[in-house]
Amino acid sequence: MGTRPTIGVLALQGNFREHAATLRLLDADVVEVRKAEHVHGLDGLVIPGGESTTFMRLMQTYGLDEVVSRFERPVLGTCAGMIVLDRDHLDLVDVQTERNAYGRQVHSFEADLELADDPEPLRGVFIRAPRVEDTGPGVEVLAEHDGHPVLLRQGRFIVASFHPELTDDTRVHERFLDLVREEQLVRT
Repeated sequence: MGTRPTIGVLALQGNFREHAATLRLLDADVVEVRKAEHVHGLDGLVIPGGESTTFMRLMQTYGLDEVVSRFERPVLGTCAGMIVLDRDHLDLVDVQTERNAYGRQVHSFEADLELADDPEPLRGVFIRAPRVEDTGPGVEVLAEHDGHPVLLRQGRFIVASFHPELTDDTRVHERFLDLVREEQLVRT
């Protein structure tokens, strides 16, 4: 395909630099989103890990909560980004999450995850990670850990309890960019 996708990474706090580096490695143009006007013209948006309460406050302060709610292109939310998108916050993804469900920072861990339709395990880095407690009927589970969904897709949204940007494995970002490219084809 001829055009490189332009992906915004919410850069209010958290691991936005790591997401940006992974997306650039995968040949995407990256915009660090700090203001509502930065969202205009994006092909996709990433809401990274960080602290969900702080994210929501900053998003409300800068009007990004409304802009993200109206954004009609693919979105990837990781860790706190998944919480921001859940039923109790922006209500864009039909999941119920529990914050810090795996414990405090000291209880962070890594685990190999079985990906749907992929024989190669995916390494998940769980840092103060949320746990998905409930999913709606339109949510597809792509990977689980200990019986709980940790990577999910609902339409144009992909959400993860873990931090895919903290490993060398780019498959979560690749899946997200596949959604972006499909959307680009539909628009043209």
